Parts: sequence; structure tokens; C-alpha cells
Amino acid sequence: MTSPPDPTSSPAVIAWIDTPSPQGSWGHPDGLALPLSDRGLLLADGLFETLLIEAGQPHLLAAHLERWHRSAALLGLAPPPDQARLVPLIAEAVARSGISSGALRLNWTRGSSGRGLAVPSHSSHRFWLSLSTTTPCFEPVRVIVSPSETRSATSLLSRCKTFAYGSAIQARRQAEASGADDALLPSSAGGLCCGTSANLLLRRGDRWLTPPLSSGCLPGVMRQQALRHGLAEESPISEQDLASGDGALLLNSLDCRPISRLGSKALPGVSQVERFWRFLLSDG
Repeated sequence: MTSPPDPTSSPAVIAWIDTPSPQGSWGHPDGLALPLSDRGLLLADGLFETLLIEAGQPHLLAAHLERWHRSAALLGLAPPPDQARLVPLIAEAVARSGISSGALRLNWTRGSSGRGLAVPSHSSHRFWLSLSTTTPCFEPVRVIVSPSETRSATSLLSRCKTFAYGSAIQARRQAEASGADDALLPSSAGGLCCGTSANLLLRRGDRWLTPPLSSGCLPGVMRQQALRHGLAEESPISEQDLASGDGALLLNSLDCRPISRLGSKALPGVSQVERFWRFLLSDG
């Protein structure tokens, strides 16, 4: 029987989970306990947010928490922790780990319940977070269109960042088997929707286009920044549009990667990708 990792042995990751102790429990993710009855583990009945920490400070925290709370209400979960509770925890995670730049993941589940799908009338929701080192990536990415996995245009789950990433995992496996880096997911309503973990933006002349939320794409925080600043507009995007466009990006809170190939077809390059992403990352 192996011992759990020493939480102080590596500054690459730290985690905290809410426990009966007023202070909760800090440690390495592999050394902290999550009950096997948790609905997030058993049924993917939970929500998460991932945001970038730089110089010890979270980027776009308010926007991420707004989506987190909106999603919880949509799916009938209790409200997750608010900013007043999270800011001291984030500061402590940075101080304990020494990670001043990394990816922060916030997790919220419906907690534990008995066997079956029925939502308990009273449940003790569960919260934990983790902070790990990461470096934003701006390298080109080769994509395929998944031949089997789609995003539902009508499901409530498509409007939330849930634990249910099985379809995205299978699409990523298909991409790797094809010699690509990622896969685009078609919408059940037709057209393209998004990447496995990022929103899709297509350059058409001097405009950026992104599939509408009615396609089933996740309402990404950085996607919303591009819309809010008037740098992008919603429009259906087909595979043919992507092939004939003036460049495309996969965009999220940790990366901004130009699409260099769609299957066997080379796509036009996109310049100043990091500058574009950095502007969206600002709170202005």
C-alpha cells in the first residue's frame, strides 16, 4: 500500500476541501478525501470553473463566479461560494503553494446521496478547489471535426460547465488517433459548435464570428469578453465556412490557439494571438 504524496513535496499543485473543520483541509489533491457517495463523482452532478492566476491574482473572477452561480440556479443546485469567501482562500492557496501563476479550479457538487438519480430534498453541497501551475499556450492547433460526438443545442447542460466531459474526452481521442491535436464538436442543430474545451472564433474579413449559444456552445467567459468589447459577433459557422475563412481560433481562459489545419486543409494564420487574448483577459 503506497502512502499519499507529501503535500509539501511539490509546489506544482495544492488543493483545499471544505470539511467539518472551520478551516477545511489543505493538501495535495491525491491526499485529500472525497466521499465515494458524492454525486459529482457518481453522476457528474456538479459544476466547475477554471480561471487563470497571474502574479497571485485571479483574472475575471467576477465573470467566472457569475456564470457559476447562474449555472447552479439553472440546474437546481444551491448557490456556490461567493467572492467574499473565495478571495481569502485563493490568497492562501497562492501563499501555501508558492504558485503565483497557475490554473485555479473551483468545484461545486450536490453532495452525497443514496443510490439512484433522484435529487435529495435536503443535501449538503460540497466545495473544493485546486491550484496547479500552468503556462498559457498560443501555439497553432490541428483539428478535425468529430465524426460521432456532438453538443446538444437544447440541453440545459450545454449552458453550464459541468463535470460531464465524457463526450469531449472521446472527441479528443479521435483527434489524437487522426494525428490532430483537438476536435471540433458539431451542434445537434447543425453547423459547428466549439472545441472540446474552448470556444470557436472564425475570422471573416475584419470581423470575428462565434457560434451562437443556441448551437449548444458553452457561454465561455472569454467568448463573452469578445462580444462585450464588440470584437466578435454571433453567427452560425459551418465546416465550409471554417475552410474558406480568414483564420480561426480556439479560445478559453487559459489559452488562445490559432487553428492551423482542419483535417488535411491548411487554414490561414492568425497574427497577434496573445495580444488579442491578453486584451480580452483584462477587466476593462
